[in-house]
Amino acid sequence: MSTYQPLDCDLHDYLEIACLFHYQLLIELTDGSRLQALPLTTRTASDQCEYLEVETAQGRQSLRLDQLLAITPVAEQARFGRILLQP
Repeated sequence: MSTYQPLDCDLHDYLEIACLFHYQLLIELTDGSRLQALPLTTRTASDQCEYLEVETAQGRQSLRLDQLLAITPVAEQARFGRILLQP
């Protein structure tokens, strides 16, 4: 896999808000795939890469933050809309 590129802190905050408020997210990945998931937490692994832990219909998954293209909360009452995470 390519060299890890950390997510800007202000963008990382949106992931933390989504975890805190239990927002179901539509997650777009840089490879073009999409999934709907409940974000649980973020973590830093021993390889110094950061991950978003999510729960999907298929179970728990870890998504590397630099592989996330955008997130969109499914709930209408969410405190933010679609957030583009990659330039």
